[in-house]
Amino acid sequence: GEKPRFAVAVTNCSNAPIENAEIYYEISEDFLSPLKKGNMTLKDGTTTFTGYTMRKPGFLRCRVWVTVDGRKYEECATAGFDVEKIEPKTVMPDDFVAFWQKALDDNAKIPMLPQLTLVPEKCTPTVNVYSASFQSYKKGSRIYGTMCVPVNHDGKCPALLIVPGAGCRSRKGYFEEAEKGFVTFEVGIHGIPTVLQPESIYASLKEGSLLNYQFSGIDDKNNYIYKRIFLGCARAVDFLASLDFVDGEHIGVMGGSQGGALSIVTAALHPEIDFVAAFYPALSDVSGYQVGRAGGWPSMFPTPEDHPEINRKKALRVMSYYDVVNFARRVKCPGFYNFGFNDNTCPPTSVCAALNVVKAPKVVVENPASYHWRYKEIHMEAIAWMKSQCE
Repeated sequence: GEKPRFAVAVTNCSNAPIENAEIYYEISEDFLSPLKKGNMTLKDGTTTFTGYTMRKPGFLRCRVWVTVDGRKYEECATAGFDVEKIEPKTVMPDDFVAFWQKALDDNAKIPMLPQLTLVPEKCTPTVNVYSASFQSYKKGSRIYGTMCVPVNHDGKCPALLIVPGAGCRSRKGYFEEAEKGFVTFEVGIHGIPTVLQPESIYASLKEGSLLNYQFSGIDDKNNYIYKRIFLGCARAVDFLASLDFVDGEHIGVMGGSQGGALSIVTAALHPEIDFVAAFYPALSDVSGYQVGRAGGWPSMFPTPEDHPEINRKKALRVMSYYDVVNFARRVKCPGFYNFGFNDNTCPPTSVCAALNVVKAPKVVVENPASYHWRYKEIHMEAIAWMKSQCE
């Protein structure tokens, strides 16, 4: 019911107002159709939008575009209303727990066949780097990653599994965290080595065979691509715990976006995860658009015309087995969570729907100004928090 003020200023690089700036604006609930939109001339380069509010928990966003000297600029600001009261729309299937327990049990029958190979050219005086892989999901299918191990570790080290955001790229390893005493294992999810050369190989895969992989098999809960991915992340914990230089009592998982989703999923699936750091998790409350509210990446059916090639009813049923909300309900370890109000990839409404159902101890850091990224300071705060969980 409160009415926020959205102040707009169009200025040059010297912070002086640009007179008669022509703007286009939209005011809307998170990722939904605009409540108000239009063009406006700002005589002195400034204006203020007032009079808009929300009568339910959620986010109200003001977006503004302006073209100056032929270049188009965009900015936005978002107000949150009782965001801790946002409730998910996703429903947990009756056989959710049984489905995933059977998947884990079946995966445990597949030999892990781990491989760990030193990569001398990537090592530093303080960190040894390994190319690592193990078998998962079915015989011949492997998960690859880059492992960093402190050179001067004394006995066993706490371990940090880093799970990836969406896309396809190399995994160079987390050196800074290894220098702080963690064994870090940055995994890929596509069954290809993470240290291939040239780097352009990954871009070619992203635009080729892995294009829109997030929809692969979405009409069948047993063949959806994220089943292999989720199980691979869980098995990565088994791999870490099997190493004689890893302290099995202190294994954490961290990631952002798709990686934020995978972090929460891994924490829910594997009891040996002792702490989790998840940033703006994707795959959260994905059915939201079906009930007039923003849903999480990969933006399932925001309009009736979206993805006509996919059977909507089947896909949404399958997604209920993979929605992060249903895993968040089952997280038992402490967590550090972060998201931005202006996120234009993983709508904050969907993120809050997942974080609000986490019953385990948690630290939630909100960034009203940030988009689909995190500040370096927040990342370091998360690392320090995870380090404290190992004491």
